[in-house]
Amino acid sequence: MRKQVAVWVVLMGFGLAGCLQDQSPPAMPAQAPAPPVRIRGTVDKLDGQILTVNTREGTKDSIALAPNYIVRTVVRRQLSDIKTGDYVASTSVKSKDGKLHAIEVHIFLAAQRGVVPELQAPWDLVPDSVMTNAVVTGIAKVPSGRVLSLTYKGTPTEVIVGPKVPIVTYAPGDSGMLQHGKAVFLIAQQKPDGSFGAANVTVESKGVKPPM
Repeated sequence: MRKQVAVWVVLMGFGLAGCLQDQSPPAMPAQAPAPPVRIRGTVDKLDGQILTVNTREGTKDSIALAPNYIVRTVVRRQLSDIKTGDYVASTSVKSKDGKLHAIEVHIFLAAQRGVVPELQAPWDLVPDSVMTNAVVTGIAKVPSGRVLSLTYKGTPTEVIVGPKVPIVTYAPGDSGMLQHGKAVFLIAQQKPDGSFGAANVTVESKGVKPPM
């Protein structure tokens, strides 16, 4: 709970022990927006622009989609499809060897580059996972798959990608794909009243589910 401090100005003079010039408290600082909420699950229903999702946590969340919301789907790719210069994202965990091992990789579209920020930050796909959005600067073969040399905001890092790690890229979708039982992934904003809003949805297509 934030502490609120009221500042009182006391003027001394003309025989007065104390005179309060202004008893009104200062304006409250603007409240920072709640951090985005990542929602994973399956579609229960789409009613107009209200998408109801059965989440992996066992809840049923209703998300108000923006008037111009975007639907994307994912298409399976191979490890060999990743090239130097690609902008990718990978969820990974640190293994006993001290290195990051990918759980999934998704290749961004050209239009997403410069829009999706470069970063390496905690992620919640599995415990202790991190998400790395970065440019591929090198690819090396190793017995366990490929080592991707990545750079985000000038910081180099490496991620080992095994042969069975799911790799996808994005493709355009439409609202007709938001059918009951389809797997979805959303990054939503929680409003002060507890409800959710989102501007885009990633939905499974042809059995390929959003791995992120």
